Amino acid sequence: MTDTDKSDTLVPDEGLAPASTALPTAGVMDDLTTPPRSQWRDVWDQFKTHKGAMIGAILFIFIVAAVYLGPFVWTIDPTQIDIRARNQGPSLGHPFGTDQLGRDILARMMSGGQTSVSVGITAMLLALFLGSFIGVLAGFFRRLDGPLMRLTDLFLALPLLPLLLVMMLLFREPLSAAFGLERGIFILIVCAIGITSWMPTARIVRGDVLAIKEREFVLAARSIGTSNSQIITRHILPNVLSPIMVSATLGIATAIITESALSFLGLGFPPDFPTWGRLLFDGVDYLQQYPERVFWPGLAISLTVLSVNYLGDGLRDALDPRIRGR
Repeated sequence: MTDTDKSDTLVPDEGLAPASTALPTAGVMDDLTTPPRSQWRDVWDQFKTHKGAMIGAILFIFIVAAVYLGPFVWTIDPTQIDIRARNQGPSLGHPFGTDQLGRDILARMMSGGQTSVSVGITAMLLALFLGSFIGVLAGFFRRLDGPLMRLTDLFLALPLLPLLLVMMLLFREPLSAAFGLERGIFILIVCAIGITSWMPTARIVRGDVLAIKEREFVLAARSIGTSNSQIITRHILPNVLSPIMVSATLGIATAIITESALSFLGLGFPPDFPTWGRLLFDGVDYLQQYPERVFWPGLAISLTVLSVNYLGDGLRDALDPRIRGR
């Protein structure tokens, strides 16, 4: 038998295959079977790389936990008066000392923190709702764009602090008579801050809506007869959550500073209802003798605002697809 005949009778190796029909390697198969990563996982991975944002988030969570859970551990009544213990320095019984009426400053710091943080979060939610609502309407409906943006410019042109002072003087007594002193002032401060701080959110949301409503998926939804309300709720709002979340974090800091300024000017809550701004106001008269009375509420306001600003900065970078993954 010749070599040609032997080659004709050889059985081809079953393990060989043309290059075009070769099976994928193990690494390629692993890539094909790996489930796709979620967008929020990518956001979290990007957020973790921002050290300032992580520190800010941990600090803000610690402050919120301290002011809301601390009274369950430190059970001294913040309104309890003990004249014999007035103007004491830091001690085991009073770690932050006492004020001119013998009230525990640590208990008043935690009680005041609850009020300040509650005002900040509630006012932020109100401003976020107004800003998002006006921004979506202005960006989606062309006929409403001009009037709503001129209204936004009008509010931006108003001097903030004098307007807040006028609102406090006009509505303080009616709301206090209708809802009680503390609750009425809380409603007034929240509404005053929310009504005067929605404009940046509205402008940011409007710009994003103007860009998103020209995208292909919105045009496709419009072409099949989807109503405007469904387009806004299903396609527009989910895609503008990123700037809304960033505005939410920064709005908390703005609201806390504004409430502290009003309380420091004596136009906020009554003296027996502590807030961080009110504690600052009460400690100014004793600044030279007892500087810690101004130091502690000032430090709490500064750390809260700083942590929220870093948190918002990290969220902005994490939610921006142009920055994510760098």
